[in-house]
Amino acid sequence: MCLFFKIKQFYILIMLGFLSVSINAQNISEPLGGSESGKELVLQKCVQCHTDSIWRDHKQDTRAWEATLYRMMGRGAIWTQEEIKSMSGFLADNFGNQSAKLKIK
Repeated sequence: MCLFFKIKQFYILIMLGFLSVSINAQNISEPLGGSESGKELVLQKCVQCHTDSIWRDHKQDTRAWEATLYRMMGRGAIWTQEEIKSMSGFLADNFGNQSAKLKIK
């Protein structure tokens, strides 16, 4: 009986993962600025656990995104320093603090 529940949980997690990846790929498929490799890394790595709202809702600069990504490493994410710099640059450029992007006349 315990094995049945483990298999059921595994199946549900796999199905949710596929659903999450397909929804997220549709939501952020529009062309964005910044590092293309950063975008690819975010699509490959972040959507395994998160929906796109996680980075659309957090308006952070590069340094704050780096801190967030290092915190995710403490929770099991495996990235290199170069990947973190690339992803944080992409996230800050495209989903960063909008007030910093306003032009003052």
